[in-house]
Order: sequence, then structure tokens, then C-alpha cells
Amino acid sequence: MAVSVFDLFSIGIGPSSSHTVGPMRAAGMFLDSLGGLRPRVRRVQAELFGSLGATGHGHGSERAVLLGLSGEQPETVAIDAEPSHEFEVDLVLHRRKSLPAHPNGMVFRAYDDDLLAEHTYYSVGGGFVRGEHGVAEDTTELPFPFSTAAELLAHTRAEGVPISEIMLRNEGSWRSREEIHKGLLRIWDVMAECVRNGCEHDGVLPGGLKVRRRAKSLYAKLLAEDGTGDSLQAMDWVSLYALAVNEENASGGRVVTAPTNGAAGIIPAVLHYYRRFVRDADDDGVARFLLTAGAIGVILKTSGSISGAEVGCQGEVGSACAMAAAGLTEVMGGSPAQTENAAEIGVEHHLGLTCDPVGGLVQIPCIERNAIGASKAIHASRMALRGDGRHVVTLDKAIKTMRETGADMKVKYKETARGGLAVNVIEC
Repeated sequence: MAVSVFDLFSIGIGPSSSHTVGPMRAAGMFLDSLGGLRPRVRRVQAELFGSLGATGHGHGSERAVLLGLSGEQPETVAIDAEPSHEFEVDLVLHRRKSLPAHPNGMVFRAYDDDLLAEHTYYSVGGGFVRGEHGVAEDTTELPFPFSTAAELLAHTRAEGVPISEIMLRNEGSWRSREEIHKGLLRIWDVMAECVRNGCEHDGVLPGGLKVRRRAKSLYAKLLAEDGTGDSLQAMDWVSLYALAVNEENASGGRVVTAPTNGAAGIIPAVLHYYRRFVRDADDDGVARFLLTAGAIGVILKTSGSISGAEVGCQGEVGSACAMAAAGLTEVMGGSPAQTENAAEIGVEHHLGLTCDPVGGLVQIPCIERNAIGASKAIHASRMALRGDGRHVVTLDKAIKTMRETGADMKVKYKETARGGLAVNVIEC
């Protein structure tokens, strides 16, 4: 399967790529699959299983399905859009039932008086959807195909170019270089807008936990303190950027899936660090950062997982940390070997991280976890840049370990809100 950087960084709405963006896309796919049968449809039944059924209510999955059945798309739907469709919808969330292929399963059925159509879909993380019917994988032949870090590094050595250039040449299979550059800066613009919005909004996040938004007040404090000589203040700004994004995500705002919504704050936070604190940072660096991060994301998705419901939060925050660390390392002048090392550090030190959202909401511990993940990405990059690229544990070995750890992890720690902090924190 060919994966584009624009598949990994897609524009959508919060609070979850797997529970909001994916179900909306799946519902839209089902609607499109009806074709000429659509005028006959009087009722649609949608069943959500596994993690979708367990935490779909807190993740906005019900509204997402209804919007998808209304013809809305995650990239263009209005934040305050209301569902509107010409048929009755029965929506069922199965809290204790799962489908065999993936924890995030959905079954859609269309009826008049009888059953007209039935399709099964899976939201496999990052807004990606696959299904038993109507979902074809991209089979584009890329000039430099890779699914492992070893393959990617072999291409960089053979061509004498950085990771971003390999990714750029592959992206050329779909778009011109001008379109790629413009599209990447569009992604950055949405990320930056999300940070701005997060710094402007205050109050309490929806969902019942009464979590206060902190980004606006922190932003005011940092502006007032700027220039006071605190040598670590840059990291406070990084935390701010991540908090702003994930508070917007938790409120259902527009974010960039990077590579998931639950981990959407890490890459924007590290990119903001690059633009604000790195000398000579420019738009070309932003594009190279995103291309490099995207290359690591391809490996994580194809040989590991970016799904919290499949492997826990090590697949979300761990993946985002690795991608951000790699992107920063390249734009700081790191070699491909140092860049791969930075990504490996990011994965290795999130191994075993559970996904245990309190109340099934993408708030606790998700928001702060992004701020910590962004800081770890910067530290991973700096450690790699101080070395020569040689290290014992390869990125491929770390990703294999992540996959195996996820397989061994109990289901209650995989985005079900039935373990960890989710059962040890009293809801307000």
C-alpha cells in the first residue's frame, strides 16, 4: 500500500481520528456505495463495536456517523454542523462486543422494507478506513518504496540525499513539487491556526469532567515573562503549543491528524519550536520537517501501528514523538542515520504506554501527554544530533517491539476506558 504524507497529515475535526474522523469517512463511504439504491433507503442501521462502542460516546462517534450519513467530510465539515439526512438512522454502540479484524469495527445496513445493502468497515487509526467492501488500497508504484527504516536508509545512501528528498520524490507520483510544497504549507497553516485558536479560547472542555482550558492563561503568562532570562522557558512554550492544539481537539475543533487526533499536538508543538527558536528557520524547513516526519509515519503505519485501540497510546503519542523527533533532526542538519536514531529514541521511550482516557474523553491524560511527548521529541533529537547515528536498537526493532507489546497488552488498556487512569480517577 502506498501512503502519502497527505494521508498521514489530514485536516479534520476532534476529538479523535479513529473515533470521529474514521467513522465519518466510513459512513460517507457506505452512503456512496449505495449508488442507485439510495433513493429507496428508508432506514440505516449503524453498529459500532470494540473500542468504538466502548468510548464512542465520549469521542463524538455518534455525531460523526450521523454527519457522514449526511454527506459531510472531515476535511470540510463545519465545526457546528448538524446532521441532516433523508432516512431514519438506528445507531447502536456495543460496549462489550468486537469484530475480528480490528477493535474499531462498524457495520452499516440500509433498508427499505427489506435489507438493501450491508457493509463492514474498520477505523484503523489516524482516520484511515479499510473495509470488506468498497475500500481499495492505493497501489501506486513509487520510485523509492519502503516499509522499514532499513529500506529507507538504503535509499538515502544509494541516492546521497536526506530522508525528506526520498519522501518528496515518492510524493511526486501523485503531485508536482509545487503542489506538494503548497500542500505542506497548508497543513502548517492549519496547525498554526489551531494553536492560535487554542490560545484564544478558555472555559471548561465539554464532556462532564470539568477540565479547565489552560492554554490561554499560560500564553498570557509567557508573554508577560518573555525575556526574563529563564533558560528553560522555550520548553514552556512547547508545552503551550501542545496544550493549545489538544484543547482545541478535545472541544471538537479543527485539527491536523498527526498521525492521530489524540496525538495531534506533538508535531505542531515541535514545528513551532523550530520556527520560534531555531535560527534561519523558514518555510522550506517546515516542508522538509513534514516530509521527514511523514516518512517515519509511513514506516510506523505499515510495519507497526498508529492505533490506540490496537496497541495503546504507544502507537499514538509514541509514533507522533518519533515523527517529530525525526523531522526536527533533519532540519537541524542531522544525517539520515541521526534522523533514524532520533525516531528510534522517540518510539523506544514510549513502549508500553497505555491508552486509558478518563471518561472515554480525549482529555485526561491525553492533553498533558502531548506536551510531554513534544518535549521528549526535542530531547530525542538533541541526543541523536550529539551522536554519530550509530546505536544498538534500530527503529525497526523498536517498532517490532511496539507491535508485540501491543499484542500482549490487555484490552482494557487500549482505548476502552476500562483500565488505568480511567478507573482510578473519580469522575466529577
